[in-house]
Amino acid sequence: MNQYANSADAPDFDAPRIVRRTRRRRAVGIAAVATVIVLGGGGTALAAMSASGSQPAAATKTAAARTAAPDRDATTLLYAVDGEKPIAADLWGWDLKSAEAYLLKTQTKLGTVSKGTAPKCKPNSVIEVSPHAPKTVKNGDTVSFVLCAGN
Repeated sequence: MNQYANSADAPDFDAPRIVRRTRRRRAVGIAAVATVIVLGGGGTALAAMSASGSQPAAATKTAAARTAAPDRDATTLLYAVDGEKPIAADLWGWDLKSAEAYLLKTQTKLGTVSKGTAPKCKPNSVIEVSPHAPKTVKNGDTVSFVLCAGN
């Protein structure tokens, strides 16, 4: 039995090098997939997906709290992509800075910004968008906002 115990050396694994190589391969793979999507014309869809993930906390409230808005279509911006279904973004509760960032992603322009009132609105948050759903906006269109003046 003792003759087998020391017969072969145990394999030596370089774990840190294996981990680095795996991370490098994963990063290159993700970059390649993103490049193919952008070159394939999905750049707008990719930007819209990242925009929906970066909504402010006020926009991600529960469905019960969302019904406090007077008219949900009044804050829904429909962005039309050529030959595809329009992308809807509910801007209720977004601050002006976040809304302007979304306009940059959709390649639309900021129009007038005015103040208004709505029930249960946070001061300086979006309570109305013009044009709003069911109308759509395209690249170069102008979008105006009404912000909450406060309660």
